[in-house]
Parts: sequence; structure tokens; C-alpha cells
Amino acid sequence: MQQTKPSALALKMTTEPRPTQQSSETRVAGVSGTKGTGYNNGAIIIGGDFQGLGVARNLAPLGIPVIIVDPDFCIGRFSRSVRKYYKCPPLTDTQAFVSFLERLAIEKKLDKWVVYPTSDRAVFILSQFRNRLSKYYLIPTPEWEITKFAYDKKLTYQLSQRANVPAPKTFFPENVEQLSELNLDFPVILKPTIKENFFPITKQKAIRANNAAELLKSYKYMNSIIDASEIMVQELIRGGPNNLYSFCSMFGDGIVKGKLIAKRQRQHPMEFGNATTFAFTCEIPQIEEFSIRILKEMGYYGLSEVEFMYDDKDGKYKLLEINPRTWGWHTLGAAAGVNFSWLLFADINNEPVCVNSFEKNVKWVRLVTDVPIVISEVCKGRLSLADYFNSLKGKREFADYSAKDPIPFIVEVCLGPYFYYKRGF
Repeated sequence: MQQTKPSALALKMTTEPRPTQQSSETRVAGVSGTKGTGYNNGAIIIGGDFQGLGVARNLAPLGIPVIIVDPDFCIGRFSRSVRKYYKCPPLTDTQAFVSFLERLAIEKKLDKWVVYPTSDRAVFILSQFRNRLSKYYLIPTPEWEITKFAYDKKLTYQLSQRANVPAPKTFFPENVEQLSELNLDFPVILKPTIKENFFPITKQKAIRANNAAELLKSYKYMNSIIDASEIMVQELIRGGPNNLYSFCSMFGDGIVKGKLIAKRQRQHPMEFGNATTFAFTCEIPQIEEFSIRILKEMGYYGLSEVEFMYDDKDGKYKLLEINPRTWGWHTLGAAAGVNFSWLLFADINNEPVCVNSFEKNVKWVRLVTDVPIVISEVCKGRLSLADYFNSLKGKREFADYSAKDPIPFIVEVCLGPYFYYKRGF
């Protein structure tokens, strides 16, 4: 069944526009009417790291009030774009966090504010408790019967088969005996089917195994942390981030309402990245076609990033995963003419939106992670300084630095070691 935006969410529109921080000449691509006018709700962002900061900076200049909630110290709380910051219970304490959101809505009168998740854990909670939280908020995250196909990679690859979308050869051995029976071409990688059960503990997204002995050792290590049913073994597609692409969209009613395609050329760490550090917009029609098939098959609604790897061996783009939320470098969209944060806000408030194009070769950089990666790649002889500086030429968007809003970047630089210890990137 296709997921549409939540029903009965139309808000009464006032006739007076809300004051904005941008000039009257600024217009939002694909949104009818004047920016930020007529809404009596705002946005609440779960997570105040650079992803949440990006959502706030995309919305606040359009007259949308923004609140951030985060269980930890975060840079978003220092932004001029954030009206309020509230410390919340850890998202691992699901019931306490949900109760916190309910109390916050009642006490602060956040009636029908739009909730933006910036992590897989937040997506899980919003999806599982969607009916309960929809009494207070506009929840764009679809119900669990839809969201689970993005959250659990085992289901993601089942979905890819149904949608006839290529994916890497993947196995799901549930014990050592099944592992030993696999006919594998090494090297391979081991990955968790549910990232949130493994990454927060290990700070690893995947583990490479070059032979059978390494495979067994890594499998036992992963099994000491997560259940064997959550371990998958996958063929290694060579090329690293040089072959890594994403289709990003605002999707609803079975159609794309805003999109961009990007190549994610540098990531941290480079082989199996936890986070993109440099990306730029490009045009790859084939992954757009594949992504639309996937999203239609899911019946998806909302923002998403669908990741692909180009396989030099057979010349195919192969599905890696689906992120059913704002992704780390989503602000590249606004720089390229597609403000995803705003498109979601307008659409869920029942305003027609449509952006059919995006600017090509616009760059996105997260300086605090990209600079160390560049230094490492230069030292290894895999990147020249000339190539690095050439990559930054032209139109670009910084993840955290802003001359108009400098404090979050200053805090992130000063507390870089702390954030690396807490998050791994």
C-alpha cells in the first residue's frame, strides 16, 4: 500500500506573512506563494550535530521557528537559526524519550510542529510510535511496515529483488556452519543488517575479510556484539568513494517532488565511510530510475537518500542502502536549488511542491573531517594537493562553517577530539 503524507494535517493558514531573515527577493524553488508565510507551526529537530544544524539553517531564514532536542552536547544549540534547545533523554531509553516529546509538545504548545529525525534511532522511534506522537506533531516518518525496509538491510535487499534493482551479492549466514558453506570470492565485507545495533558500540560500519580465517574471526567478533541473524556477508565492490553515488529526494504520492544526484568522492574513513566529507552534484539517470522503483515499491513518503556503488566488473550501479531521513550532506540540496528541509515542511503542511531540476557540479564539504582525510590521502600518494584544491573550485556549501552563523563551527573545531571520541567522526 502506498504511503501518502499523513492525513488530516491541513493547518489553518493565516493571512499575514511571518517575518523572515532573508531579503524579499529570495524565493524557494518549487514552492508556491511567498516563503515562510501563513504557517503557525515550526520544526523540531532530533539531533543537534551538523545534520540538525543544516536543517535549522535551511528553515530559519524562511521564517520557520526551530527547536533542537539532543541528549548530548551539540553544536546546533549555538546557532542563530535555533530558537530553543532542550536536553532530552537518551534515545536508547525509548519510553522516556517518547514521553519527553509528549510533555514538550504540551508544555511548549508545539501543536503540529514538524519533526525531523537525523539518526536511524530517531527514525525507529518515530516510526514505532507514530500514532502516539501524531496526536501532537506532524510525523513525516512512515509507519513501521514501510520504514522497516530501509532500517533493516536484510529487508532492503529483499525489496531490491522485488523492484528489480541490482544489489551486491549478499549472504545471511546464521551460524558458523552456514558461514563455512558459503562459496565466496575474497575479499568480502561483513556488515550489520541494523546499523544502530552495532555502530554505536564499535564505530565501524563494515569489516573487510581478505580470506577465510579473517572472515571467521570477524564473524565471531560481530556475533559477540549482535545476534547472528543481524550479520551479513557481502561481495566487495572495489573503487571506494570514487564509485559511490546517491539519489536524494522528497518523495510522496508515488512521485518525486524534489531531487538531486551526487557523487560522494571523499568519506571518513575512505574505504568504509561512516560519513561523507566531500560530495558534488552530478547527473546519473540510471540511479534515479532505480531509486524511484525502490521508493514506489516501499510506498515511501518523505526525505530519503538512496545509496549506490558502481561496479566496474559488470558496469552496474548496485544498491547499498536507504536512509529514510535527512542525511549528513543534505544542505548540498539548498545550495543546488533544492531545499529539502523546506520541501518536506511545505508538503506535509499540504502546500503543493515540485522541483524538477538541480544545479550540477555544486560541492559540499565538511571541513573538520575532510581536511584530515585529505592529509591522509596526500601522504599515501592517492591524492595530490592540486587535485584537492581543484575539487573545491566553483560553487560550494560548507557543512558547518558559516560567516553569518560562525559559533557552531568554532565549537566543533575546539571540541573536535570530544566529538570524535563520542561519535567516531
